[in-house]
Amino acid sequence: MSKHIEFEAGSTTGGGELAAPAGNEKVGAIVVVQEWHGINDEMRAKVDRFAREGFLALAPDLYHGKVTTDDAEASKLMATLDFAGAVREIGAAVQWLKGQPRSNGKVAVLGFCMGGALTLAAAATLPGIACAVPFYGIPDLSKLDLSKVTAPIQAHFAEHDDWASPQKARLIEAELKAKGKSIELHVYEGAGHAFMRDSDTTKYHEPSAKKAWPRTVAFLREHVG
Repeated sequence: MSKHIEFEAGSTTGGGELAAPAGNEKVGAIVVVQEWHGINDEMRAKVDRFAREGFLALAPDLYHGKVTTDDAEASKLMATLDFAGAVREIGAAVQWLKGQPRSNGKVAVLGFCMGGALTLAAAATLPGIACAVPFYGIPDLSKLDLSKVTAPIQAHFAEHDDWASPQKARLIEAELKAKGKSIELHVYEGAGHAFMRDSDTTKYHEPSAKKAWPRTVAFLREHVG
């Protein structure tokens, strides 16, 4: 089960949910970036699931204690989030994980929805991440320099998504490949936005989720161990 922890890296501090796999050996680590509702049971379950797969997983609380079940309130929380500050907190989480006794020093960034957008932003901003796995999220590309991406990316998008559309995802894929960057894009037929949210029967798309999860785990094991 995940537990709440406080972490510090440089001048940046934060809190979040941490889960470790069984055993004592050093393992790869993941920063799991939250959806727009905040650190809720869904995100804690994801952290625990990654730990069961053998990773040290930390979900930083980018809303600093705020959480909601209401989409309208979540939209307001996301709209008022300092995205640059959130990326700095993600960077602090990466650095903190690198220094943990269970960590092998390799850290991935992975996120869902708003967290997917922040994952792409982190890939274009933060040095030293092992790989990035965004799920159905696109940041403001006018504020990013994709030529600064150094980590390999595996991206997961839904066929029926008006916000993080597959068309936008393919444009990002083309731009990254034109810059010589590594990106593996998967678009899931029949799926809509938030298809990995298994606690929400209105969003969860089981056929797509069952394809995306093993792909994600295999990619993470390839790059962080």
